[in-house]
Amino acid sequence: MLTRQRHQLILDALRRDGQVVAKAFGESLGLSEDTIRRDLRELAAQGKLQRVHGGALPMAAAEADFAGRERLAPQEKVAIGRAAAAMVRPGQVVFVDGGTTAVQLARHLPATLQATVVTHSPSVAVALVAHPGVEVVLIGGRLFKHSVVAVGAAATEAIARIHADTCFLGVTGVHAQAGLTTADMEEAAIKRALMAASAETVVMASSEKLGAASPYVIAPLAEAGTVLVAPQAPEAAVAALRAAGAAVTVAGRPPQAPGADDRGEAPR
Repeated sequence: MLTRQRHQLILDALRRDGQVVAKAFGESLGLSEDTIRRDLRELAAQGKLQRVHGGALPMAAAEADFAGRERLAPQEKVAIGRAAAAMVRPGQVVFVDGGTTAVQLARHLPATLQATVVTHSPSVAVALVAHPGVEVVLIGGRLFKHSVVAVGAAATEAIARIHADTCFLGVTGVHAQAGLTTADMEEAAIKRALMAASAETVVMASSEKLGAASPYVIAPLAEAGTVLVAPQAPEAAVAALRAAGAAVTVAGRPPQAPGADDRGEAPR
């Protein structure tokens, strides 16, 4: 079998199954595990998958820069942002992470809301400039231009001095085994700081992030209090997260307990 054919089979399997286990995949094709591992290394170098121990996962499409991410699933991000905004209660102090979905959250906060938004995202802060009742605390630091957020020691220290009610977190990958991931090591550290300084975390995840993984782990899936997805989210991806114990809420629908089906009923 030609290398190009093997590569295509691997990519097809990732789209179909959400993962490739090198040993099992090699056995299914009558090839050595070393051959498949070499193929995975080559595909990872091309940016087509994310290697993990024993195999590979789909590469997170959300690793594009801020302008590129604005073109990914815009309708989903509006739905998720609107639903996240509805979770903010009067008088709360909330962290709002950076990213295009976070900007939608800011834009959909009710005009009558009185609350405090703490953010390391200039884009989120600017979106709230005209909001009459929201106090904005902007965390400073080194500007990570790819995501348009502040990172570094100064940002981490400032975050640690605040106790927030809720953290609305952006990620590039949400996977049952790989957990919550992102594409930059410093950004992952900032996101962990946001989670640690909050009573609960809501992960905002459009469909391209579900079942995908990036190189840097933010936290295990279990540390997400809620994973908020759009109505368009693939049922199989949502089911996999719920089976792993995540509390997944579909924007516009009542919250469901981990393991519940789309009718809100737990399996018998």
